[in-house]
Amino acid sequence: MTLSINVMIKKLAHAADLPIPCYMTAGSSGMDLFAAVDKDVVLNPGAYQLISTGISLAIPPGFEGQVRPRSGLAARHGLTLLNSPGTVDSDYRGEVKVILINLGTEKYQVQRGERIAQLVINQVPKVVLHEVDELPDSARGEEGFGHTGKFNA
Repeated sequence: MTLSINVMIKKLAHAADLPIPCYMTAGSSGMDLFAAVDKDVVLNPGAYQLISTGISLAIPPGFEGQVRPRSGLAARHGLTLLNSPGTVDSDYRGEVKVILINLGTEKYQVQRGERIAQLVINQVPKVVLHEVDELPDSARGEEGFGHTGKFNA
């Protein structure tokens, strides 16, 4: 059985002609977000810009929205999100926007109505931190970045 939650969405005036986020296949985890730009936005290589989606959400308490890159844009054009994943908190009521960055080698033109990112809604537990003087030992200990070495097949 699939968990379903109700999320209220408000379509903003500048996106009246655009669809609301939607799942593109039955097995999709993320709903595609659409660019609600008035005119095309050109992203030069290395440039980034805040792109409107034209929606606001009321995500229930205990859940969050994660704004993630679209793999096709990343693979074909080097486009990704500068803060990935972006977080939409349950108490945020402003417009959902996407910080697109062009890591590719050619200009990219973002067009109105283009699918630019995806939104995943996840349950988030509230964590209670307990300050201690010492942490329990673990097999890994304090070993950090790259500590397991390079994978050789």
